Amino acid sequence: MTVTRSVVLGTGSYLPEKRLTNEDLARMVDTSDEWIVQRTGIKARHIAAEGEMTSDLALEASKRALEAAGVAPESIDLIILATATPDNTFPASAVTVQAKLGITSGFAFDVHAVCSGFVYAMATADAYIRGGLARRVLVIGAETFSRILDWNDRTTCVLFGDGAGAVVLEGQEGEGTAFDRGILSSHLRSDGRHKEKLFVDGGPSSTQTVGTLKMEGREVFKHAVSMITDVIEDAFDDTGISAENLDWFVPHQANRRIIDASAKKLGIAPEKVVVTVDEHGNTSAASIPLALDAAVRDGRIKRGQTVLLEAMGGGFTWGSVMLRW
Repeated sequence: MTVTRSVVLGTGSYLPEKRLTNEDLARMVDTSDEWIVQRTGIKARHIAAEGEMTSDLALEASKRALEAAGVAPESIDLIILATATPDNTFPASAVTVQAKLGITSGFAFDVHAVCSGFVYAMATADAYIRGGLARRVLVIGAETFSRILDWNDRTTCVLFGDGAGAVVLEGQEGEGTAFDRGILSSHLRSDGRHKEKLFVDGGPSSTQTVGTLKMEGREVFKHAVSMITDVIEDAFDDTGISAENLDWFVPHQANRRIIDASAKKLGIAPEKVVVTVDEHGNTSAASIPLALDAAVRDGRIKRGQTVLLEAMGGGFTWGSVMLRW
C-alpha cells in the first residue's frame, strides 16, 4: 500500500545581526554570565533591529529554505507561519511573507501555539499534504520575542531572543512503513489549565495592549520535562523507532537543563541531541527550525536518518513529530 508522505526538501534559518551577550545583559540588569549559563546554558541571543519585523525574519529564512530545496517560490501551495509575535493583529504574517516572496496563488495562515508552534505547523502541513489540499508547503517558525519582554525582569529577559527558521515540505509517495522518507508520525497536546504559568499579560480583547511575558520558571521546568514524555513515547510506539536506534533528537531550544533532563529521562544519548540554545536563547516557535537547519548544514543530519522534533510551550501546548530525512 502506498501512502503520501511529507518530505523535507530543504531548510533555512536567519538570526538578526545584533547579538546580545550575557555580559551585555549584566550591564542592564542584576545578573552575570555565570548565573545565566549555569541555569540555562545560554551565552547570547539575537535581537531584531528597529523596524525589523517577524515577517522580515521569516522572509530571510524562507528564501534560504527555498534555495536549499531548489524550488521556486511560485511552486508553493501553502505557507504556514508559526508565531506568537505577528507583525499585526491581522492579517496573518504568513500572508505578508507570501506577498514578499511574490506568490500570488495558494493560501497562507499563521499558527499560534507559542514554543510548540513549529511542531503544530509541521503536523498541520502534513495533514494538508496527506489530504490532497496542498502539494508543496513552506513551514516557518519566526519570532521577535524581544518586543514582549520586560527588560527589567532578569528572570525572563535573559532567556529569550529573536530569529526564524523554515522548511519546505513536499508530498511524495511512500510504502507506508517507517523506512519511508518524510513525516512518519505527529502527536499534539494542550492543557489550558496551566495558562497562568506562562503567558503575556495583554491582548486586543483584554487590555488593548501588547503586554509583556510572565513566567513561573520552576513550574514550567517541572511540567516541560514530564509532559513531553507521552508524545515522544507515542512517536516511538507508532513508528517502532526507539531511543536506541533514533538518529537525532531536535528539541525546542528553551533551556539546556530542560533539554538534558528530557533526553536523560527518555534514554536518548547526549551525542544524538542537537543543541543550539547557547547561541540564540529561547526563540519560541523559531527554535526547532533554527537547530534543525544548523544540523543539516553542518552535515550531522543525513538523508535516511530518523529525526525526532519535540516542543512544549505556553498554554500549555506540547507535541512531537517523527520524520525520516
